[in-house]
Amino acid sequence: MGFDEMDVDTIWMDGEFVDWDDAQIHVLTHGLHYGTGVFEGARCYDTENGPALFRWEEHLERLYQSAKPYEMEIDHTPAELTEATKTLIRRQELPSCYVRPIAYYGYNSLGVSPKDCPTRTAIAAWPWGTYLGEDALEDGIDVMISSWRKHASSQIPTNAKTTGLYVNSMLAGEEARRNGYAEAIVLNKEGNVAEGPGENVFLVRDDELYTPGLSESILDGITRDTVIRIAEELGYAVHDDVSISRGELNTADELFFTGSAAEVTPIRKVDNVVIGDGSRGPVTEDIQQRFFDILEQAPEEYDEWFEYVDIE
Repeated sequence: MGFDEMDVDTIWMDGEFVDWDDAQIHVLTHGLHYGTGVFEGARCYDTENGPALFRWEEHLERLYQSAKPYEMEIDHTPAELTEATKTLIRRQELPSCYVRPIAYYGYNSLGVSPKDCPTRTAIAAWPWGTYLGEDALEDGIDVMISSWRKHASSQIPTNAKTTGLYVNSMLAGEEARRNGYAEAIVLNKEGNVAEGPGENVFLVRDDELYTPGLSESILDGITRDTVIRIAEELGYAVHDDVSISRGELNTADELFFTGSAAEVTPIRKVDNVVIGDGSRGPVTEDIQQRFFDILEQAPEEYDEWFEYVDIE
């Protein structure tokens, strides 16, 4: 579904609410030419206690941390961005939605150095279903190993969620789709598993979970962290600082992606090699069910994960 088909009409930009079609930037914006922006992707869920932003505090913390390597000063406090986001959701009456905060170097000069460019900030929210398709949550998806490699943290900071870096993700994802797959898995420069174009990867073997460590050129995913906590509370051993070879994917009992957009999505094939029995595995299903139960019920023990919006 395109934006024109959605019932959304407002975007917050630099402290003001503007009409969706008027949320525009100058063609010589620094971030457009050099990819100098940082962003987040969060979700608001319609819980039993009302609409709530999920792990919003962690998303904002990562946004500000992502800005640091680029010496980007975001001109709004986390409290201001939180209130702006809640108001944006209320104005558009969105009980559940995807939320995209972004900060970027704006228009002033067009040298590679952004020293004279202002930092601009915007927030958009819109209805968005499961990123890889509703059927994917139960049936799983087919993925391929991309020919594109993930850059190393010695080249560009991998712990920052930077707009320009997603060219790597776009190339890997589009390569997969051209070849008939739903998504890609990207290897790092050493040839080990890094992540998906917009997801972290989990491997299940003998009812234990394995996921690449932060030194493997991955983004420290917030849904990744959520799943690690859920899995441990369910009694599973989790190894979250490992290297996973390409070959290990083929012999896994189960594989799944995690991400704010993808949520918890099973992987049934890698390069046409069937994983497990070719369907959502029992460990994945157990974790996935608990994940969505938490999002629906917002139980008290997870209260710190929910920022309520209070739509009237």
